Amino acid sequence: MQQELSVKILVCMKQVPQKDAPLKLNEAGTWIREDVSYEVNEPDAYALEEALRQKEKHGGEVVVITAGPARAGQVLREALAKGADRAIHLEDSGFVVLDAFNTARAFAAAIKDEPFDLIFTGLQSDDYGYAQTGVILAELLGWPHATIIMEIQKTDGGIKVKRELESGFFQHVAMPLPAVLTIQSGINKLRYATLLGIKQAKNKPLRKVALDEVKSALGENMQKIEKLYIPQKSKKTEMLEGAPGEVAKKLVDRLRNEVRVI
Repeated sequence: MQQELSVKILVCMKQVPQKDAPLKLNEAGTWIREDVSYEVNEPDAYALEEALRQKEKHGGEVVVITAGPARAGQVLREALAKGADRAIHLEDSGFVVLDAFNTARAFAAAIKDEPFDLIFTGLQSDDYGYAQTGVILAELLGWPHATIIMEIQKTDGGIKVKRELESGFFQHVAMPLPAVLTIQSGINKLRYATLLGIKQAKNKPLRKVALDEVKSALGENMQKIEKLYIPQKSKKTEMLEGAPGEVAKKLVDRLRNEVRVI
């Protein structure tokens, strides 16, 4: 029975600028410079964790995939150290400028010969925040999909998922396999890579895919960033004059009607 329930899961991951990294724009002002610090996209880390937990419950294989220049390989190394079985790296700086549609096309082309049961992505990326790649990938593959997933249960006929809705409500959906799920942050508690896992990661398979290998599947970007702007810091000091009681009334009025904190 364990073997019948085993699942082969692909986890789509992304390397994004660190949240607390000082923003530096390129000369064209269209994106962030390469010399900032990068990290794993947080929602993707939860997607990976859920994939590893499903593998621990049912057996199977977890494969991680990312697209980007050589530096993006760090995302895959961390995933392999945490327990992923192998990795696929679409390695080229040209992947950075792709929109969600073309990123999904590139992933679909790279895995066209592999039969996965499930594909997980994070709900959205911390940089673009499109929340589109997962659902577009499902459409390209012709698979059912569900978003904002908070719980996954494997069944003999497929899976049951719990989706987070608004105002504290949830939706429970039964789905067939294969399927694509976008995972909500907080679905589980993230694990740390062990020293043994870090050592083992060096010997795990990592397949590299060049841009030319999937270029025929790509088209023109349907979304394009024209210009980015870094917010300018400024401060203004206003002196409230008058008797203490009058100043207190003015301060309360500012806090209530302008700052709106009371």
